[in-house]
Amino acid sequence: MLDALEVVTTVAVGLMVGVEFSVAFIMNRILDALPEDSGQLGHAHGGRMLGALMPFWYIGSLVLSAIWAVAGWHHHGAGLVVTAAGLLILSVVMSILLLVPINNRNKTWTPENRPADWKQQLHRWERFHYVRVAVIIAAFTLLVAALA
Repeated sequence: MLDALEVVTTVAVGLMVGVEFSVAFIMNRILDALPEDSGQLGHAHGGRMLGALMPFWYIGSLVLSAIWAVAGWHHHGAGLVVTAAGLLILSVVMSILLLVPINNRNKTWTPENRPADWKQQLHRWERFHYVRVAVIIAAFTLLVAALA
C-alpha cells in the first residue's frame, strides 16, 4: 500500500510541476506575444481556469505527501518526504499570500476595467510564480529521491 501511495504522490506532484512549469515558461510567453488585448484576456481566462483547479492540486499534493511521511516514517527516505512536504507547505503559503491576491484581481480584468498598472501586476505575479515553481521542483526532486 505504501508503494502505491508513493507512486500516486510522486505522479500528482510531478504533473503539478509540469503544469506550473508550462505556465511559467510557455503559456505566459505565448499570451504576452498575442496582439492587442488578447494577451490580457488570455491571462484573465487562465487565471479563472487554473485558479479554480490549482488549490485542490496543491492541497491534495501536500496531503498525499504528509500521509506518505507519516505512513513511511520508519522507512528509507522519510526525511526527504518530510522536507518535500515542508516545501509544499511553503508553496501553499506563497500562493495564498503572494500569488492568489494578484490572480483574484487579474481574473476579473477586461480591457475596459483593468488598472493602468496591469502589466506590472502580472509581471510581479510571474516573478513570484518562478520562485514557487522552483520550490515545487525541489519538492518533486526530493520525492523522487525518496523512492530510490
